[in-house]
Amino acid sequence: MPPPLVKSIIVLAAMGLTVAQTRNGVSQESYPNRAIWMIVPLPAGGAPDAVTRAIASKLAAKWSQPVQIENRPGFVLNIGAEAVAKALPDGYTFLSTPPGPLVTNQFLQSNLNYDARAFVPVTVIVTFPFILLTHARSPFATLEELIAFAKANPGKLNFASPGIGSPPHLAGEMLKAKAGIQLSHVPYKGLEPALADLLGGHVDLMFHVANDTLEHIQSGKLKALGVGAENRIPELQNAPAIAELLPGFVATTWIAVVAPPKTPPAIVEKMSQAIGEAVRSPDVADRFRAGGMTPVGATPEETATFLRQETDRWREVIVNAGIKPQ
Repeated sequence: MPPPLVKSIIVLAAMGLTVAQTRNGVSQESYPNRAIWMIVPLPAGGAPDAVTRAIASKLAAKWSQPVQIENRPGFVLNIGAEAVAKALPDGYTFLSTPPGPLVTNQFLQSNLNYDARAFVPVTVIVTFPFILLTHARSPFATLEELIAFAKANPGKLNFASPGIGSPPHLAGEMLKAKAGIQLSHVPYKGLEPALADLLGGHVDLMFHVANDTLEHIQSGKLKALGVGAENRIPELQNAPAIAELLPGFVATTWIAVVAPPKTPPAIVEKMSQAIGEAVRSPDVADRFRAGGMTPVGATPEETATFLRQETDRWREVIVNAGIKPQ
């Protein structure tokens, strides 16, 4: 029989283990038992907001708990990301975001107040490829024609983007590097003025997504020269994947969900599974596909791998293009 002091230590250790199990087990069995907050680092009304609201509605119905959307735009998506980075890791605050805060901002911004690598990956909700677009009066009917002209006329063509370091800008830099061509970058203050000038023929090229441009392509106002997905997409079967001509070219945007650092794995897994169910539900999946998006619903492990790959991909583009942190 152990001495009294040793016995006391054993009892205390067992009590500590029981408390830990209660915190990690019972709380997770009853999770969630109050409102969940999904922070979107962009204004209401855009694709990230709409996608997150579609998922939140399904989660609220599943768990009979409110799932609130909080839009926190500003500072290149970093205000919302910082709020989640500093939130309690209790499973009641998540970030639903495009790539910037998780992948590219760490190489483009010099004064971030959070570590992108510390977030806990939950899932990728959707991906949607960039489309290489040109205006209706462009002489180019194919990507091959565009590249041939650009090689013969270095720097004569330009491409628009919503700003330096934005995903469409980085897609253009990747095209330059993969094709070995020179294109002049024309940054705008937002997607709308950039797209307007492309439609007007004031700029030559632009990378954009299907949900905002498909009607212009179908009406003949824009031409789709290629898509940034690994394969052709159903909405634009006549537009080749750029990777068919330039192997390794992948340029997509996406919406992923992450949790604050140190969020317990069991809670992360439960949230990931629930979002995956919502993504794969026929009404939500059909709505996403109609908007030019590909439903995903990745596991936490798949999401972690995906984020590492995206980080490596865009870091290389940023470094090779010589884009410096602001």
